[in-house]
Amino acid sequence: MGDARHELGLAAEHAVAAWLEATGWHVVARRHRTRSGGEVDLIALDPGRVLVGVEVRARRSARAGDGSESIDARRTARIGHSVVEYASSTRITHLGTRVDLVLVAPSDVESSGWKARRIPDVGSG
Repeated sequence: MGDARHELGLAAEHAVAAWLEATGWHVVARRHRTRSGGEVDLIALDPGRVLVGVEVRARRSARAGDGSESIDARRTARIGHSVVEYASSTRITHLGTRVDLVLVAPSDVESSGWKARRIPDVGSG
């Protein structure tokens, strides 16, 4: 049996990727690891052609707190560096980079749906 938190994270990343693509984004990488040791949950090209590192934070319930409480400036800076490293190694035409945070939770206990909230540009703090 797998780790329940890991499985929740993978399911949340899959749901966020589908949600972003349904709203006009193009996911170009998932769980991308850089040479410098960084990892980005998703890298996507937004409708404005900005290359975005997307950090996904999932919670099973509100009792665990808001996912935004678990990410700090050091983490967002590391993600930002990873996105820039990815951007320099790809031929994808883009107009810049940024880091967004997406908080997700199951929409209710009986459903397999998710509710998501995107917080753009968390790395500019």
